[in-house]
Amino acid sequence: MTMSKPRIRCAVYTRKSSEEGLDQDFNSLDAQHEACTAYIASQRHEGWVAGKARYDDGGISGGTLDRPGVQRLLDDIDAGLVQMVVVYKIDRLTRSLADFAKLVERFDAAGCSFVSVTQAFNTASSMGRLTLNVLLSFAQFEREVTAERIRDKIAASKKKGLWMGGVPPLGYDPHPDPKTRGLVVNALEAETVRAIFQLYDELSCLNAVMRKANELGLRSKLHRFKSGRVQGDNPFSRGQIYALLRNPIYIGKIRHKAKVWDGQHDAIIDIELWDRIQDKLQAASARPRSRSGSENSRTRNGTAPLTGKLRDETGDRLTPTHTRRHGRRLRYYISNRLISGGTDPSGWRLPAGQLERAIADIIAKHIDKHARGHQILAKSDLLAGGAIRDKASGLAVQLPTGAPDLIRELLVEGKIDQGRIKLGLNGVELANELSLKPEEIDATVLRIEAPFALRRRGVEGKIVVGDRKPEPDQTLLRALARAYAWTKDLRSGKPLTDIATATSHSESYVRTRAQLAFLSPEIQKEILEGRQPLDLTLERIVRKPIPLDWDAQAKLYGFVGCSGHP
Repeated sequence: MTMSKPRIRCAVYTRKSSEEGLDQDFNSLDAQHEACTAYIASQRHEGWVAGKARYDDGGISGGTLDRPGVQRLLDDIDAGLVQMVVVYKIDRLTRSLADFAKLVERFDAAGCSFVSVTQAFNTASSMGRLTLNVLLSFAQFEREVTAERIRDKIAASKKKGLWMGGVPPLGYDPHPDPKTRGLVVNALEAETVRAIFQLYDELSCLNAVMRKANELGLRSKLHRFKSGRVQGDNPFSRGQIYALLRNPIYIGKIRHKAKVWDGQHDAIIDIELWDRIQDKLQAASARPRSRSGSENSRTRNGTAPLTGKLRDETGDRLTPTHTRRHGRRLRYYISNRLISGGTDPSGWRLPAGQLERAIADIIAKHIDKHARGHQILAKSDLLAGGAIRDKASGLAVQLPTGAPDLIRELLVEGKIDQGRIKLGLNGVELANELSLKPEEIDATVLRIEAPFALRRRGVEGKIVVGDRKPEPDQTLLRALARAYAWTKDLRSGKPLTDIATATSHSESYVRTRAQLAFLSPEIQKEILEGRQPLDLTLERIVRKPIPLDWDAQAKLYGFVGCSGHP
């Protein structure tokens, strides 16, 4: 009597980098799927059975694992629904050697193998894995070389003044001849561009130009994609107006990174007006600006963009203020009760620059994360994902580099509460910055919650936000090492007086620091890895005798709730 082969459930994964040809009745994905299905059928005697689900990714690069088809496949593998992944070629699954190593590790953990039908090997054997690694190295090399070649081609084309595609700027349309890489002036939109330049020339204020442009009914560029999706036709935001005024394309130039080349398209703005506008923008960026004329909200370095935006855990508003120390002007955001009611141990006194940079960084990372995960839109649209991701990435880069007016417009409210900071974003402003309509933004994008900690020095402190990275305290590490050495000497019978004399320290100094050797193993491990509480310092530990009970130590030094502690 012969035993039947165990059943192996197979999943076919297909991918195509470009969208070209995907609208055909029988496209590249179908061809890959058909070849893989035929291979599975040929292995029926080994117990292979093709699954009904399809895992396809069309128009997505293999350089990332952020693909809907791959993620669904991985979820089913983790759930035990797939024991064999079948692909046409290994680079269909990934072109990254690092990503491939992660996939194989995840496959192994779930008891799943990987087969390429045109390359007769699989990951079930060590030789198969070696061969796959070699081939993937070449696949990744080919991808990187191709990317370099494309970048070089774009740079060379822009040097010749050619338009390299994408959504054309307001005032221009792509050349009617698809074989010609160029732009032609859109007469109606060109009037809008000229109007905005003239408004700034008269008003010299971006916010004033934005309000006037909206009063006049001026709108951003309306663009219709081949998929039918419509983008733009929104009121201008301050950021869009600034970008428009700084774009050299309107004087017949083409910009590539930091260089500007003569373009092959017609100019909309004359050079005299352009130079005048650039001088005004430069002068405006150098002078302090503020919504109110109060001394508290104005500094020599700019505005206090968080004015009226934040509250502490008691609901008290954080108010901007300043002081002078050694001839320097120092800015802070403090709980309002510290101004109106004097001292209060629970009040906050936060360094303004640190807080503004921290909040800008939180917002930037939040927007960038949602854009990369295609989570900006309330209704998913993969075709629009690339354009939105690029705009969001630009916004994320702009925020931390110092854009106080942009932070002020984007942030509606915020609250610091028990180790967390909660922020609310302005949906209209975010939509304008991303050239979307407010109703297209997913509501979850407008709410942010992130870790927030403060290493206090009196009522002032150092701000730590986001997921904290391990940061060993070198002072604590040195003290712990000395404590072990001194404890060893004491156990060997060496008098405390001799140890103190040899180290040029007092006996009390050696005695108080030697007790660090009696910290629990878990606390010492946390200190070595830099995972100790932010406010745990050597001074705090030696201030009083260390308890011998390990649980009491954990409670006293703030390790309760940490790994290894109750």
